[in-house]
Amino acid sequence: MYACSDPQPPNLGGTSMEHAISLFFRSIFVDNMIFAFFLGMCSYLAVSKTVKTSLGLGLAVTFVLLVTVPVNYLLQTKVLSADGLLGIDLTYLSFILFIAVIAGIVQLVEMVVEKYSPSLYAALGIFLPLIAVNCAIMGASLFMQQRILLDPSNTQAITNVFDAMVYAVGSGIGWTLAIVSLGAIREKMQYCDVPRPLQGLGITFITVGLMAMAMMCFSGLSI
Repeated sequence: MYACSDPQPPNLGGTSMEHAISLFFRSIFVDNMIFAFFLGMCSYLAVSKTVKTSLGLGLAVTFVLLVTVPVNYLLQTKVLSADGLLGIDLTYLSFILFIAVIAGIVQLVEMVVEKYSPSLYAALGIFLPLIAVNCAIMGASLFMQQRILLDPSNTQAITNVFDAMVYAVGSGIGWTLAIVSLGAIREKMQYCDVPRPLQGLGITFITVGLMAMAMMCFSGLSI
């Protein structure tokens, strides 16, 4: 005989979905690549003169992250780790292989942008192929490598390919949000009476600093 009890709802993976949502929003606001780690600052400062070019580069970076981080996750866990397919600890090769994956995907993005949006390709200039050496791209893969080792209950842990994709998209959106925001501000500043010593990168550095200080309000959130 079975004891009468209230029927239990089926487990729909709520815990894993909550973890993914937490990882997504943390990567945008708390662990923002620009404002928390200051990664990718070279192209961030150089390309953020207009919203159009900022958005184009931000979407390109997001796409590269979306592809490279899950691929590098599979490389790290299925090939390079000691319990991978080869059964040999090859993690010392991760840095080189991560760079190779990133360079290949960036080359693909460059060809697509050149074919379908020549104006954006011309506006981005040398900074489009330089996504391959954008430290935000490499930083995301290295952070992913560290988060694999965290306890699965940790909100920052990456335990599967889906988590890697969520983290990549969140990091890309956070980087895009930062560069588009700065692009919009710099467009408005063209009509402002900026003191001559601060014109150009001077006022831009001050603006970025203030934006980073504003984003620090999210650092205390427990998401």
